[in-house]
Amino acid sequence: MDAVQKPADEGLPSENLGEGPSTTPSDGPEFVISVKFGPEKYSDKWAFHSGAALEDILLQAQMSWPEYDWKMSKIMIEKRVPGFKSLLKSPDDDKVDISPLDGNSIRLMAPKSDTQKRLQEARTAALSIDAARRAAMGAVPRIRQSRGRTQEDNAYTFHTIRPLSYLPNPERSRQFLEKLKADPGIKASMRKHKFSVGLLTEMDPSQYTESNHEGTTRILGLNRNQGEVIELRLRTDAYDGYRDYKTIRKTLCHELAHNVHGPHDRNFWDLCHQIEREVHEADWKSGGRSVGDEEYRPVIDDTHEDAGGWVGGSYTLGGSSQSTAGLSRREILARAAESRWRNMNDANKDGGDQGRGQGSGGGSSA
Repeated sequence: MDAVQKPADEGLPSENLGEGPSTTPSDGPEFVISVKFGPEKYSDKWAFHSGAALEDILLQAQMSWPEYDWKMSKIMIEKRVPGFKSLLKSPDDDKVDISPLDGNSIRLMAPKSDTQKRLQEARTAALSIDAARRAAMGAVPRIRQSRGRTQEDNAYTFHTIRPLSYLPNPERSRQFLEKLKADPGIKASMRKHKFSVGLLTEMDPSQYTESNHEGTTRILGLNRNQGEVIELRLRTDAYDGYRDYKTIRKTLCHELAHNVHGPHDRNFWDLCHQIEREVHEADWKSGGRSVGDEEYRPVIDDTHEDAGGWVGGSYTLGGSSQSTAGLSRREILARAAESRWRNMNDANKDGGDQGRGQGSGGGSSA
């Protein structure tokens, strides 16, 4: 299309006026747009006849710089025009009337044709390699299975993780809870039994520790309202260390069983032991390395009072009427196991302990 230059005697600075296309040689008055094209360090003014469209700018650009792909170009308007887009794209806006841009400045943007070609060739090659790899590894079925697994993991999980912010180093407790949530055995068991827990949080040891002349009793976990909230004792009594990971994970198995059964009866213990086996099996499949098993070793020794074992179905530590002073760790654990067995038999006879504490709007199970 022929370019038209406004004569100098009509008020346009001819020394800085470039050539621009026009729709017809005498189609109305001319208007001027400042055109800039960074890659070529170009800046000049182009004149257009009334009724010119974006495609007229692109036509002139194609004639000036044919090595660029103007079908993939964009035009940025430097000064905002009311009711006019600030960024025009080809080919979507090729027919847009550009007369509102009279006196404005625009910036042309376009990729070089050879660059665009190389990018397309690289993209095609990458897709071919990826397709061949998927076919060789049989990845397509696994991807579909993984998507379904992801949906189940999102549904059957701990939807909120929350440490106690007023206790020392809450971020470490958060990491501990996150590792429990990500434990492969816990995830597999929650998917299988369709367990959904609203909140997994830590327990303040001082609120669930009772001492009297018979000894010290510690609750290791609580399940409120069948999965609304699960609390776990992560810390030692002195708040300066964390308990053994596998011990806490076993407590979590116990509390998950309370999502179905409240009393510690035969049905509860059957489900609890089933969950423990499922978690242990997943741990074995992963090479025996539980998430966080080494990172969260408790800061206690064999003579510390927290070194006692579980007692009964209520998952408490200590609680024995006999003193453990002077006993070795093995003797303490053996005594705890014997006491636990007696309490389990008692629970099977009378329906078991109904749990400790109360949750808001409902009961809680230990």
